[in-house]
Order: sequence, then structure tokens, then C-alpha cells
Amino acid sequence: MLTLEDFTHLHDFPVLWGDMDSANHVNNLVYLRWAESVRVVYFEAIGVDISFGPEGGTGGILAWQDCKYTFPMTYPDTARVGARTIEVLEDRFIMQTAIFSQRHGRLAAVTKQAIVPYDYAGLRKVPLPDAWIAGIKREDQTVRTHS
Repeated sequence: MLTLEDFTHLHDFPVLWGDMDSANHVNNLVYLRWAESVRVVYFEAIGVDISFGPEGGTGGILAWQDCKYTFPMTYPDTARVGARTIEVLEDRFIMQTAIFSQRHGRLAAVTKQAIVPYDYAGLRKVPLPDAWIAGIKREDQTVRTHS
């Protein structure tokens, strides 16, 4: 079972009343927004450039994601969201985020994402930069790597 201690990158998001849907719990999309926000913070920590402009550059692109919802969060609460890399492949890395309800002290959702390095000027996938791999290894010492 995942715990907060499994993650080196944590960020808190207040649950807003407007985050809830007609079923009176946090809307599923909100969990994905929290995962996206913490993913960007994690990208900065490992050296993925998120600031390139119209001239292009190499950045990460989300190839796929999934989310398993385990507990319905409601207002008021605070979502504590952790991010880490769980696997490095030749052409991508796999991230995991976990969303914990601070009020209830439990896991509310867990997500996985495949991040592919993308040349935005050339509009094509590129090899995983060595600097990203080094950043991942620096931030997540337990990551599995495959070549």
C-alpha cells in the first residue's frame, strides 16, 4: 500500500467547494488536475524544460494516463499529492502520482502516466535525454531502468 513516505515530491491542494460534483464528492477530473500540477513541479526538479516557446525545444509530452479512485474526497479537505518515477524505458519514463486525503489520512486515488520526450519544433518524439535520466535517478533512487 502506498504511503506519503513513498514520495519525495509532495504538494498540497485545498479541496474547494466547487471541486465537488452532483454526487457530492470531488469530481474525477480534479484528481487529474492535481496530478498534472504536481507533475510539472516534478518536471522542474528533474530538469525537464517546461518554458520553451514558439521556437520549440524538447519537453515532456503525456502519452497516456490512468487513474484509480479509491476513496471519495469531499469539501473541506486537503489533497496531499506525491509524484515519482517508477520506471525508465528507452524512449519514455513512467510516473506515478498518489493523492491522499489529509482529513481522512488515507489514499484517495493513484495515477500512472507515460511521459515521452518530444521535440516541439520538429513535431516528433526524440530519445530520452541523459540529463532527464540523471535527474530522475537523483530524485528517485528506487526507480527501475531498462535500456
